[in-house]
Amino acid sequence: MGRPKQLAELDGRPMLEHVLAALAAAPLDRVVVALGAHAATVLERVDLHGAEPLVVDGFEAGMGHVLARGVEALGEPDALVVCLGDQPLVGPEVVAELVAAWRGGAGPVVSAAYGGRQGNPKLFDRTVLAELRGLGGDTGARELLAAHPEWLAVVEVGTIGDDADVDDERGLAEVAARYANGRGAGVAGRAPAT
Repeated sequence: MGRPKQLAELDGRPMLEHVLAALAAAPLDRVVVALGAHAATVLERVDLHGAEPLVVDGFEAGMGHVLARGVEALGEPDALVVCLGDQPLVGPEVVAELVAAWRGGAGPVVSAAYGGRQGNPKLFDRTVLAELRGLGGDTGARELLAAHPEWLAVVEVGTIGDDADVDDERGLAEVAARYANGRGAGVAGRAPAT
């Protein structure tokens, strides 16, 4: 993208701020936002909406490393929700649906789906957190979930959110158009309220 994408503006605010505002409105007890490149600038320019910043040393190692450090920072929650900072159209209602499904016995992993396609966010029950703490590399939890499909419960949320992500200027323009048409509000990584 040629610039820090979490700072790219969407409706006059940094994209990451949309995600964090949505998490602040979701049924979660705590939000930890993992930061890597450009962390100091993000902390200066983004309203974290009460999220606790976690600056991840070695973030260059990849998404798995960052996710493992985030899980460590949360301690021993009953569950945690993993959201991505470049998906500003995932709103608090999406997170609420995942939490409700988990409270109803779904899981130990609950994934959002959009028109039948699995996406983000994902909720992880405490029974699988040890595996998340052991992640490394750049695949996040993808390989872990592929090895354990029996863990996964899928919740359709395509009518209430959109997990379109922003990887480049074209993606930002597409998300901005969807946002202008009322497709979402935003989300990032918080433990469900108990």
